[in-house]
Amino acid sequence: MKRLLHLLVLALSLCLLASSQSAEKHGATYGVHGMVLFGNSEGMYVSHLPMFHAPHDYQVVLQIRCADAKLDKLIKRRLEQKPVLWTMEPEQFEMARLALDAKVPLNIFRANVVLGHFERGGTTEYRNVPVVVEKTVIFRQLSPAMRNSDMTKYQQIGKGQKRFLLKEIDSRPDFDHVLAVSLPANVTTEDIQLKKTGLHAASEADFLKVLQDKVGKPVSILGTVYLDHADLE
Repeated sequence: MKRLLHLLVLALSLCLLASSQSAEKHGATYGVHGMVLFGNSEGMYVSHLPMFHAPHDYQVVLQIRCADAKLDKLIKRRLEQKPVLWTMEPEQFEMARLALDAKVPLNIFRANVVLGHFERGGTTEYRNVPVVVEKTVIFRQLSPAMRNSDMTKYQQIGKGQKRFLLKEIDSRPDFDHVLAVSLPANVTTEDIQLKKTGLHAASEADFLKVLQDKVGKPVSILGTVYLDHADLE
């Protein structure tokens, strides 16, 4: 009995040591970094679902494609049908490897592609998909400090007629927002600013006014891709 107990204690110690050594191999940004997936035939993008604590305290947007060309075309076609929520559940990786100045950049990872939120009842449509990182569009670390902003900025993502407005996380608490819009194809991509009221997104009418004043041509709001504040309290 004593020998068996000794063996169990030894096995547990070895497991703890292995776990500790494994953790030391990875940096502070290692984890499963869930993402909102959006796009159309012009391009496909993912936006990291940020929080105000490590390893998820980064707002990151990537331009991506599926390594499988047929699957890439299929998913883009499905994304273009209408603005609904799609997410990606990637394998674990170091977020820091997506920075523009990363010494060992992350060029490809595998992920499950989910219709809906991957942690909130979504349906996995495609499993273990090789995803190629074409470009890091946004990479910024979030401050955990409590703060408030009277204005908020939206960055235009994409090109062509159908584009996306993605909110900059600028307060705490705050909300994550991706909006699909239709603009004249030749309009220069620029950020827009709107008045901010707590955790409430501006109305579609407010977005229309700001966009039309900026471009001087008819625009339309196609719908909300993602709007949530639960992870940004």
